[in-house]
Amino acid sequence: MNSINAMGGVLAFFIIVGCQQAESATVIAPPVVDEPAGGAQTATAIFAGGCFWGVQGVFQHVKGVSNAVSGYSGGNERNASYAAVESGDTGHAESVKITYDPRQISYGKLLQIFFSVAHDPTQLNRQGPDTGTQYRSAIFPQTAQQQAVAEQYIVQLNASHAFKKPLTTRIEPGKQFYVAEAYHQNYLTLHPNDPYIVYNDLPKLADLKRILPDQYRAEAVLVAKAM
Repeated sequence: MNSINAMGGVLAFFIIVGCQQAESATVIAPPVVDEPAGGAQTATAIFAGGCFWGVQGVFQHVKGVSNAVSGYSGGNERNASYAAVESGDTGHAESVKITYDPRQISYGKLLQIFFSVAHDPTQLNRQGPDTGTQYRSAIFPQTAQQQAVAEQYIVQLNASHAFKKPLTTRIEPGKQFYVAEAYHQNYLTLHPNDPYIVYNDLPKLADLKRILPDQYRAEAVLVAKAM
């Protein structure tokens, strides 16, 4: 993602993106098949849905989420850096690792937010103005059960025709997560006036509050500064 840091750059930003419109949320049903809560107090989910600034920002405002960290998944540790990933040749996707309490929010509910609010899962290797495999829609399941829930939810959503086009989301098990550079963490909260954030990501927070108000919380849970 290329940012224009001054508000005076808003007009230039709109010229750069041309006719591209910010993704709009889609109201979808929750998954019919979900992961049972069980007795665990914490669990992990990893999603990729375009620029990690917006995906992280959305899940930082979800009740039951205790941490959401921007990073890279799909490639290997050797090339897990922003400079390398932006080439589009590393196999990585900009991703977000979400730590959550299954007693408060289910994996299926996280998927519902991911598909409906956090990104447009029908776009292939792109989101908004960002293009390349590093911006692909992907799920990196941490367990066989998460993989089954994700696979069945994609079938459910395609069958329901909730979206105008089929989902392009890839399911990629067995991939490691590598934390992104510190300046990418909490980006939405720290830079709310960045034109990229204003145009592409703040509408996602508004959609989360509007569409799934029971899952929305006003105060973001932020990544620790020491990370």
